[in-house]
Amino acid sequence: MYRTLNAKVFFFDESRFGTHSKIGHGWFKRGSRTPIKVKLGFQNFYVYGAVNHLSGEMISLILPHVNAYCLTIFLKEMSHQFPNDQIILVLDGAGWHRAKDLEIPQNIEIVYLPPYSPELNPIERLWQHIKRYTIRNKIYDSLNHLETEIELFIRKIPQADISSICSCNYL
Repeated sequence: MYRTLNAKVFFFDESRFGTHSKIGHGWFKRGSRTPIKVKLGFQNFYVYGAVNHLSGEMISLILPHVNAYCLTIFLKEMSHQFPNDQIILVLDGAGWHRAKDLEIPQNIEIVYLPPYSPELNPIERLWQHIKRYTIRNKIYDSLNHLETEIELFIRKIPQADISSICSCNYL
């Protein structure tokens, strides 16, 4: 384990996105029932993401499952994106995050959050933001359409906004 003053600290987590409708609050005319279209289904994918809450740097990948194999793919891509940086990656203690077959690149050090403490992970606020503006009260015809919209939305978030969304007083 190395801990250098020059290391970049990223917070990591996965989030599930799917075609099942997520209904949110809205304004409607008093006394009338407003029909709302919904789509039921169980098709989904996961967005793996890591964010530096100070700089707003983010790396994300869309992957089909949550497991050690997919996490290894993400870690290799992160290492490739930051080849000259030492990275401290903070994540929760999910089983696949601690799997024996997980391959961790040399420039990444894993640090685990305390159990049952998602409020300590700034990327959780970013997932809420993304879902608020991409899936709430919206219907997507296909999983591919949803993937495309999520990808475009993430690409358009400025680093300053990511830093602002993920900032908190205790970090």
